[in-house]
Amino acid sequence: MKFNEIIKRNSWLSVEQVFLQLYPKEKKNISGYEIVFNDLKLLNPTDTDVSIVVSNEKDDFDNEEYVHVCGYNNHPQNNSDNLTNSLALEFTSWDQWLGMDLDERSVKDFTELELISHCLYEMTFFGFDQEKIQKEMDEIEKEADEIKNMTEEERKTKLKSWDDLKKELDMEDENEE
Repeated sequence: MKFNEIIKRNSWLSVEQVFLQLYPKEKKNISGYEIVFNDLKLLNPTDTDVSIVVSNEKDDFDNEEYVHVCGYNNHPQNNSDNLTNSLALEFTSWDQWLGMDLDERSVKDFTELELISHCLYEMTFFGFDQEKIQKEMDEIEKEADEIKNMTEEERKTKLKSWDDLKKELDMEDENEE
């Protein structure tokens, strides 16, 4: 089942009710979510080899439960550089989201309205406008390129190691906030 299919067969009023139960703090932004939902109904899906995985997880840091939304390559290439097949989807174009399959386990564990709500929350993490989201991604890529192109001397003077940052923040160990 494609994400587009569940978007098409559900109404905003049904989604809104479940969304606000799951994300009550987002009431102030609900009109933005409605606009995105309505935009999704009009977009044409783009085929992709990625599935959306929605799962209940526990944070390793504080054991807090949360819902995790990510992508999964349906046919991952054998690449020793890849540490995981899990993909962050926040910067994925909305037409690609629509063309993604929904993971079978996710469909069993969540209702359609819950899946839509969790995906809407994830896909708007950086904003309610695809151009704004793309600008954010471009900025991150620019900063990553700047770091990648730094000399070793520049890295030493401009960047901090995790250990140095912990010392600066007076953290006794990694598990403290």
